[in-house]
Amino acid sequence: MFPRDFAWGAGTAAYQIEGGWQADGKGPSIWDAFCHENGGVFGEQNGDVACNSYELWEKDLECIQQLGLTHYRLSLSWARLLPDGTTRHVNQKGVQYYNKVIDGLLACDVSPMVTLYHFDLPQALQDQGGWRSPGVAALFDSYARFCFQTFGDRVKLWITINEPYVCAKLGHEDGLHAPGLKEKGTAAYLVGHNMLRAHAMAWHSYNSVYRPKQKGAVSLAINSDWFEPLDQLCDEDIAAAERDLAFTLGWFAWPVFVTGDYPEIMRTAVDAQSEKLKYKGASRLPSFSSDDPTILGTADFFALNYYTSRKVKAGAGCGETLCMKSDRDAEEVLDSSWPICGVSWLAVVPCGLRKLLKYIKDTFNNPEVYITESGFSQVGQLQIEDVRRCEFYKDTILEVAKARREDGVNVRGYFAWSLMDNFEWADGFSVRFGLFHVDFSDAKLSRTMYRSGREYAKIIAKYKRGQ
Repeated sequence: MFPRDFAWGAGTAAYQIEGGWQADGKGPSIWDAFCHENGGVFGEQNGDVACNSYELWEKDLECIQQLGLTHYRLSLSWARLLPDGTTRHVNQKGVQYYNKVIDGLLACDVSPMVTLYHFDLPQALQDQGGWRSPGVAALFDSYARFCFQTFGDRVKLWITINEPYVCAKLGHEDGLHAPGLKEKGTAAYLVGHNMLRAHAMAWHSYNSVYRPKQKGAVSLAINSDWFEPLDQLCDEDIAAAERDLAFTLGWFAWPVFVTGDYPEIMRTAVDAQSEKLKYKGASRLPSFSSDDPTILGTADFFALNYYTSRKVKAGAGCGETLCMKSDRDAEEVLDSSWPICGVSWLAVVPCGLRKLLKYIKDTFNNPEVYITESGFSQVGQLQIEDVRRCEFYKDTILEVAKARREDGVNVRGYFAWSLMDNFEWADGFSVRFGLFHVDFSDAKLSRTMYRSGREYAKIIAKYKRGQ
């Protein structure tokens, strides 16, 4: 079902695990500011220490080895490497830390997949407008070039930006993530636009300057649920599901893989709502200019983060209000047959992943696909014998196998989220996704393998042997 060179991985992100928030010259990020000032995180928790991977990296590496991973996905802290966000000042202690991580992985025959940006913009750049500012794209490109130059001799799989949808919508429309803005109906589209420009600039830099020698691959990680009409025979529900896919997956995948521009269905919906509400000015969904880098073709593989699915019916706009919800005009519904794991939004629908993979194959010219996040959460009482999560991974990997074998989807790797329990953004430490439990009440932050970790390790061992 899976070839011997299939990538079996697990993922983490810098702010969620590293701690050391101001250690050794690191600059503050927007998540440092959000947690310290905003009060928008469960229990007023923060990532100041988190899993303390900045000091306990060797413990993480032991966990990686116990699982038998072939790949490990991590992110770099922009503010740890470049405290003010620019290459004017390089923090050598940060460079040394990531060199230690990358070299440690390679010494254990584990390939790193490195994400340049996983939600944690340097606060110094946020003070200049952050992702709403057009100039952030060139600053990101400079940061990316620095990372390619510094680490690219050893890193062959790169993700530029993780989940631009989440950064844009939750950070700038809903205010639930850093930087905590609620500029409804406008800022998220601008942020998404600048993130695509930044990604494309970094891809072109890699392609022209670094690829000839380093021979790596670069993409961006796009998150999406699978959406299908609540009533399969209702034209309005069918159209609503198509809009939902366009506003989520299509927002970033369509420009990169299909046309170099946003889905027409998305632009039409945004502009129609603007006209309805008598919004004055240029389209709220920006257009790419001749001065922007070419967007089309700026991904060497498709990186997908998938967690859940939704049924969709027409008509759930927020009335006469300018906002993304009214633009997409679609109401998402949970099927009562889908079990919920932990957090209320996370319905367990492994078959939705297979459907989404088939859609990606058919819509985006059959790309190589890496599933860069997929996971099952636990809340409340700790369950080291996490039988339901074991079943989730077994069922999900079976659906990936079907997508490969029966649908011909070119899936090249699967990364579980997450290696270990960590700081889950606005949920703090109340939600646990790990294959290892981290005891945050213990000063040593001890790591203990869940049963799901043992079962995932067995799956990996089986396919590494070529069975």
